[in-house]
Amino acid sequence: MPRARIVRTAQYTLTAAGVLLLAYCAVVLLGAKLYQAAEARNFAKELQLPAAAAYGVPGVAVPVTRDGEPVGQLQIPRLGVSLMVVEGITGRDLARAAGHIPGTALPGAPGNVGIAGHRDTFFRPLRNLKQNDTLTFRTLYGTYRYRVTSFKVVPPGDVDVLNPNGHDSLTLVTCFPFGYIGSAPKRFIVLAEAIGKQD
Repeated sequence: MPRARIVRTAQYTLTAAGVLLLAYCAVVLLGAKLYQAAEARNFAKELQLPAAAAYGVPGVAVPVTRDGEPVGQLQIPRLGVSLMVVEGITGRDLARAAGHIPGTALPGAPGNVGIAGHRDTFFRPLRNLKQNDTLTFRTLYGTYRYRVTSFKVVPPGDVDVLNPNGHDSLTLVTCFPFGYIGSAPKRFIVLAEAIGKQD
């Protein structure tokens, strides 16, 4: 009898823990969706403001964004992906958006733009990217287009992929393998080169 009670108590405890974990995941995912929707609306409104066009004028400095603030909107047209990107890669940043990696170039500035995202949320579609796919990065100071050139799988400590490579480029970083349970051992890298600015 005591053994049956212990088993029953363990079942109730594990069930309750499972329900709480599922509820937590649902809250996090819902929060991310709501944040994305709200920021996408705000971004669309800001694009209509006359001040936004001033950033595209030669000689006007690219504004530096504070941690957690929106940088722009990353789009992958072939996959139907459109998501807001914020400055920074803290846990809070990546829970609600993709994050611009500090120390890398901002879109429109010379160098390599680095963007990180979680493999099980915003960057899950990266597994379906193909070479020559077009990526679009919309900002308040211009829209920049990139073409996917190659993919790499590297150890977590390999940050050389973020170094400037002699031409304007975009590098997307997420964990790998995509279906791995727990902390993934590697990083999936998407390398893309700039193909021009779109007015």
